[in-house]
Amino acid sequence: MLIPGPARSSGHKVDLPSGELPICMRSAQGFAATKMQSSTRGLPMDWVKHGVKIVHSDELDLNTPQTSGMTRAAAITHARAGASKLWAGTMMVQPDAKTGPHHHGELETVLYVVKGRIRMRWGDQLELSEEAGPGDFIYVPPYVPHQEINASPDEICEAVVVRDGQDPIVVNLDLHTPEPASAGHRGMPFHPDR
Repeated sequence: MLIPGPARSSGHKVDLPSGELPICMRSAQGFAATKMQSSTRGLPMDWVKHGVKIVHSDELDLNTPQTSGMTRAAAITHARAGASKLWAGTMMVQPDAKTGPHHHGELETVLYVVKGRIRMRWGDQLELSEEAGPGDFIYVPPYVPHQEINASPDEICEAVVVRDGQDPIVVNLDLHTPEPASAGHRGMPFHPDR
């Protein structure tokens, strides 16, 4: 049996007890071959094409749906990394800025706050709110109307965003909000020049 890893890349065979898979191919419920193994039909895996992908910070894609008051940049997509079930990127909200109300359709969204403080508003009239800071995670369920607000008058808020789908769904909503959308401080563009 050929196994993944250094031995496999050199084409070496490793004899395993009959019916046993290498540890990297075992599932929590017993032994099961991975999709990768079955899709290669026993041929060595091209790990350059199907392995780990790194998207560097200067390679983020700003060509993604935007909401007023925020800049989104895509990092992990099907086109950039071959991802089939996830989308990941960043968001930046300028000091004192408030995004327009929006939701992401059927997608679940997770934000991890890297810098600054973000106030989230949500609900039918964005009547609920709570703040998060560096190291905090935020979960936004499907179809939940929400708004991101930079809670700081002088610090940019940055977060990592992960969604459970590839479609860049952003549905901007015409909702009254206690904190109307604004771009924050003048002279600080949301869409940097390329």
